[in-house]
Amino acid sequence: MSGAMGGHTVLGETVPAPVQIRHATAFTAMVSVDARATSTLLAPTGLHPVTWRPGRAACALVFVDYVDGDLGPYNEFGVCFLVRHHRPGAGATGMRAVLRGEVCAYIHRLPVDGQFTLAAGREIWGFPKTLADFDCRHRSVRPHGSVRADGRDILDLRLARGVSVPDSSSSTTLTAYSFLGGTLRATPWTMRAESVRTRPGGARIALGDHEFADELKGLDIGATLMSSSIGHLSMTFGDAEVVTSSGH
Repeated sequence: MSGAMGGHTVLGETVPAPVQIRHATAFTAMVSVDARATSTLLAPTGLHPVTWRPGRAACALVFVDYVDGDLGPYNEFGVCFLVRHHRPGAGATGMRAVLRGEVCAYIHRLPVDGQFTLAAGREIWGFPKTLADFDCRHRSVRPHGSVRADGRDILDLRLARGVSVPDSSSSTTLTAYSFLGGTLRATPWTMRAESVRTRPGGARIALGDHEFADELKGLDIGATLMSSSIGHLSMTFGDAEVVTSSGH
């Protein structure tokens, strides 16, 4: 159960609203995927992928280590697609949307290693959190992470060393979509990244034999468009808005 005014009640504990993440580290690879296969995957949600060139969409593979936040410490792996806003005619499309920062994130898969964050994620925002096991090296010169569930490997991601990017005093807010139980939700997600290193390419990806890995194989993963590591990440998650629901 949740209530925006008094926070959210999860497993008998109160989680404040909005939910604050004070310190996390992360690394990610933005990869090219087949746009038609991505559209098929997104069809139940009613969302549409952003294409960076004809026939190719973009998917972010993200490992996050939540060190200090309202949901406690935990590890997370995300499979996220760049999508257009659900409102018809909203903003630019294609590569223009990417360049203008007018893209949204659809969070398709979200394995975690904590029961509390799993319950909170599903109940507050409809994030598709599932339980998994992690082996990650966030603070390595070359970040490395692997995730497995149900005794099977999902993915192993290794990044090359990126180039340091000057810190910015500004934060970024985007819309994060989730689709759980036939309900599409939109959540305002604000983040500020510091100690960032990035580069074109720079990722080595190995897929396992879990069903999540099979799904990624079906997307025809191509070149790594960009890889990045973030030494300090702070985030705020607002309350989710129901966009559509099959129950109504």
